[in-house]
Amino acid sequence: MHIGVIGTGYVGLVTGACFAEFGVYVTCIDKDQKKVRALKKGEIPFYEPGLDDLVKRNVEQGRLSFSTKLDDAIRSSLVIFIAVGTPPRGDGSADLKYVDEVAKQMAALMKDYKVIVTKSTVPVGTGERIRKIMKKNLKKKVNFDIVSNPEFLREGAAIEDFMRPDRVVLGSNSEQAIAIMKDLYRPLYLIETPFVITNIETAELIKYASNSFLATKISFINEMANLCEQVGADVHMVSKGMGLDGRIGRKFLHPGPGFGGSCFPKDTRALIRIGQDHGVEMDVVKAAVQTNEQQKDRMVSKINHAMGELKGVKIGVLGLAFKPNTNDMREAPAIHIIEALMNEGARISAYDPAAMDDARDVLPSVKFAKDAYDALRGADAALIITEWNQFRNLDMKKVKSEMKKNYFFDLRNVYEPDVMKGLGFKYYSVGRT
Repeated sequence: MHIGVIGTGYVGLVTGACFAEFGVYVTCIDKDQKKVRALKKGEIPFYEPGLDDLVKRNVEQGRLSFSTKLDDAIRSSLVIFIAVGTPPRGDGSADLKYVDEVAKQMAALMKDYKVIVTKSTVPVGTGERIRKIMKKNLKKKVNFDIVSNPEFLREGAAIEDFMRPDRVVLGSNSEQAIAIMKDLYRPLYLIETPFVITNIETAELIKYASNSFLATKISFINEMANLCEQVGADVHMVSKGMGLDGRIGRKFLHPGPGFGGSCFPKDTRALIRIGQDHGVEMDVVKAAVQTNEQQKDRMVSKINHAMGELKGVKIGVLGLAFKPNTNDMREAPAIHIIEALMNEGARISAYDPAAMDDARDVLPSVKFAKDAYDALRGADAALIITEWNQFRNLDMKKVKSEMKKNYFFDLRNVYEPDVMKGLGFKYYSVGRT
């Protein structure tokens, strides 16, 4: 089977490369000529572990190709995935201008039956919106079907998530389209992956509901962490006691500075807007968003309360990306926290294993270090914001010798309080007294 993938951002490139690894012939399309030239040489525009090897291998073996011409995908492909961006508008709703543009262009080029698949995260009703746009712009009478196939890829673990997913969601009103999609995903039957077959609207909503629920779990445990600090409880034991209940589960019950990235902030706001458009107030999701914003401010207050006047204070920041194993700075808690600290007069020296170049664009006043110890050299305080593995086993004797003062703010609870205090640090974490 030949398929086309429109858009070579995070979702599109991972989707194309992984399907090629399944043995499918894939043509990825992007209008950015510079990006396409780089991809043809195996150069990946973002950091995702293992993706560069996957792309290079499948390009060399002839199953994965890249082009700027949409017709290269339309002509040869039975299934075409739409994986273009859906950035948030000011009111929280998803901007579908790129989806609309692709739908118009595809319709004008189609000469035979195609299965059009939305892989981008899109609001409920987008499938029908695409159908109407395409029918209006067809040059000749051609049959096509629409399928919603939302992605559930975690940045930093996207290849594993694609190859061994928890589930595959397929939404369509066409039995033929579902049969084709099942054939495309045939390798996953070998590992007994659950398939959820439903209508388009339900599939579109599953993605928003999933991300919003996970975001709510994060905000809930952060609220519990704040309460733990006041009553003398340990949030890790609270989390463990909750998570062992099979109805709750242990995942996403890790306290910290709040969620960020390209999905949770955008999708929670979009779901709130979808609810408003249909007369339903999403109060739980609203509370999760509000708590998340407050949590970032609480982290700044924690530092301010411990250190007092921050003017002229040097803080060494470890971790900038919104999570480990990615260079994604979109809505990263580090941005808000660092900007707030700098507004208080603090000087920031920072290091991240993958996100330095991206961070320079959004935090131009920060001094960027060559490694963790360089970031902490001469610092009055250390601040862990992202829990990269290399920050989990720092040489604390070296850290203390490099630092001017001994404040240590661990916003990911990487280290044990008693051990850190025993080493002479004024140690502060989240949800542990």
